[in-house]
Amino acid sequence: MKKIRLMLVDDHDVVRAGLKSFLQTQEDFEVVAEAGNGEDAIKQALAVRPDVILMDITMPGMDGMQATRQLRVLCPECFILALTVHDDKQYFIQMLAEGASGYITKQAAADDLVAAIRTIAEGHIYLQPALARWLLDDYQRLVRQLGGAPLLVADKTGSEAVGLEVLSLRERQVLELVAQGLNNHEIGSYLKLSPKTIARHRERIMNKLNMHSRTELVKFAIRSGLVKLG
Repeated sequence: MKKIRLMLVDDHDVVRAGLKSFLQTQEDFEVVAEAGNGEDAIKQALAVRPDVILMDITMPGMDGMQATRQLRVLCPECFILALTVHDDKQYFIQMLAEGASGYITKQAAADDLVAAIRTIAEGHIYLQPALARWLLDDYQRLVRQLGGAPLLVADKTGSEAVGLEVLSLRERQVLELVAQGLNNHEIGSYLKLSPKTIARHRERIMNKLNMHSRTELVKFAIRSGLVKLG
């Protein structure tokens, strides 16, 4: 069995010890590194290249947001799960904007944390359901402010706005499935296309929308109304 290699980033030794003790009871988890602040997290991540980084937000020195921003550039193959006490919309939105693949609070059930790690390790997005509602609330609020007009995003030049109309029907299908959490193999199986073809579609989608991560694609799909949160 290939284990999911984890790194724990939290400034409290007791929290890290408790997390490590619990997570290593899972047969498919292996804690390979720990860090107490953002600077150390970057050093450790570059040294061991974990699959998933459990990232606290509020830490002395470099915080979790700053570390996440740098790690998305320096260690793009490492997926980041925000694990925090902050049940707060601002932190939630900012961590996703910095490139986190998921967000869960320390008040969540242990089974939810395990599920979040496994989901992210497969390249999917995990948003704690009670918090994910904030993305839909923002979309609906902005639509109301615009009198029901669809929301658009700026193109690469910033001079115009682009929405779903720039995507082909197939690209919209792929984007919808990406936003639902499917990986390239699963999307390919569903659409009867090869994973390489799906990867090319995703690359074109990102180029057209000037986006660089799955999180950005998910947020766009929600804003544009392509997918809806329950």
